[in-house]
Amino acid sequence: MTEIGLGQIETNPFQPRTRFDEEALQELAESIRTQGIIQPITVRQLGKDRYQLIAGERRLQASKIAGLSNIPAYVRTANDQQMLEMALIENIQRENLNAIEIALSYQRLITECSLKQEELGERVGKNRTTVNNYIRLLKLPPVIQASLRDNKISMGHARAIINIDNPDQQIRLFNRAVDEEWSVRKVEEAVRNLGDEDNQTTTSTRRVTLPKQEMRSLQFKLSSMFGTKVSIKADEKHKGEIKIPFTSQDELAKILDVLNSHK
Repeated sequence: MTEIGLGQIETNPFQPRTRFDEEALQELAESIRTQGIIQPITVRQLGKDRYQLIAGERRLQASKIAGLSNIPAYVRTANDQQMLEMALIENIQRENLNAIEIALSYQRLITECSLKQEELGERVGKNRTTVNNYIRLLKLPPVIQASLRDNKISMGHARAIINIDNPDQQIRLFNRAVDEEWSVRKVEEAVRNLGDEDNQTTTSTRRVTLPKQEMRSLQFKLSSMFGTKVSIKADEKHKGEIKIPFTSQDELAKILDVLNSHK
């Protein structure tokens, strides 16, 4: 560990966090004035007396507010990809990112660092299902993602809405949920009702093997379990099918993992 002048440190171009709470920064700055830096930042050396931040953006900004001239730091050797990976993982594990920032960080680790979901889960200490649930949020319409980012709806609301295939239906239900201040349970119920309507058969066969509410609950439970919209169809002779769609090798692997875990 070494002491580095704040003016010698460039910000991290790979910083996954896009917003910092000003009040929280002021509180951290006051703590730094009183207690000093408890946890050093991490940087890489670019040249003589020039460094680039890897992790610790909030501590760096708060130190500037606190009026410090130097800051304790660990100096690491890292290329751009390693910097990105370290910065993303450090922020995911240590900062209070919102759900969309976490989802974007996961997606960047997969696409830019060539990590599979299972490898990513190991790096951040999460299972594949949790990682997939976050990444699925990025399939939501932008207006819903923005609302989740701004804490107008919760992760639970968003996870329920993502089970609707039609984006227009997603937005309509989202608008009602916000306007009428629906709970997560209320949104889940509305999604189940939509699923029941969407899966009404147009043939002469009738689905009577399970009560409607029980069928909706089972379909919603399976959709949540597998992280994809599961459809169930059955006729009066107790014959039918369960469809579990997937769009990639990773999604198929996740489905197989879930099936294996319930053997």
